[in-house]
Amino acid sequence: MITNLFRIIKYGIQSFRRNGLLSVATTVVMVLALLVFQGLIVFGVLTDTAILSIQDKIDISVYFKTNAPENEILNIKKSLENVKEVKSVEYVSREKALELFKEKRKDYPIIKKALEELDDNPLLASLNIKAHNPSDYQIIAAFLDNDKFNELTKRVTFTQSRQAIERLTNIVNTAESLGLALTILLSITAALITFNTIMMAIYSNREEIGIMRLVGAPNVFINGPYIVQAIIFGVLATILSLLIAAPILTLASPYISEFIPEMDLSGYFYNNLFNLFVYQLVFGSILAIVSGSIAIRKYLKL
Repeated sequence: MITNLFRIIKYGIQSFRRNGLLSVATTVVMVLALLVFQGLIVFGVLTDTAILSIQDKIDISVYFKTNAPENEILNIKKSLENVKEVKSVEYVSREKALELFKEKRKDYPIIKKALEELDDNPLLASLNIKAHNPSDYQIIAAFLDNDKFNELTKRVTFTQSRQAIERLTNIVNTAESLGLALTILLSITAALITFNTIMMAIYSNREEIGIMRLVGAPNVFINGPYIVQAIIFGVLATILSLLIAAPILTLASPYISEFIPEMDLSGYFYNNLFNLFVYQLVFGSILAIVSGSIAIRKYLKL
């Protein structure tokens, strides 16, 4: 059995080498398909990180009138903390708001001087509310929209946050759909080329296959080399796609970090190199083996 297995592998490698140009073409197209497949995985991680980053920066701010009692504001804060959709509530007093405002604009002497000339603090107390999920902001906004709260509040910021989440979601969905369509297109192309490559290999060896049948060789021994050839396509394409992706992602990593500081693209790639290798190997091997098996069955029916 071991001897037969080695022979099958040997003949599979020989068949791969005999069909040099077709084997190279098949491998190249499979590399492109796997690069897009890999790109979808990386893109999914990027978008998830970006969404989490934006979600962390987005909140609902409730600004209160200058005559609103602090104890009433704290009661509203307590009520909000009991709402299950609310992740956190931060109270910023008028004094704290003025302190933060001065700190952010300490390099602007004109603003600093204007504030010193004012007799009263012009800033409002506020509650900054974060939700567990973007969809929860609508519920929180509805909770705040009642007469009891409206008597104390001056304005509630919600529209801009909602628009940012909706725009990001639309961009992500569109990009994922395009990426998936491109992966399917290249996968079909790779499968067809693999199919034709193995069909031509079978055709060129038709006399040998005929002799093997006459002497009673089992189908596993006849088909085995072509399955091995398909596996070679998948393994080579996986290795090459990772070798191509590594320098590209390494170069792109600093630029990605400028837009998404929480994302270390290069670190993610190398930390998950084994997982990416397995995912692509499985995807590429299945793609090659299925198309190769169809080619073999088609020949056996003739």
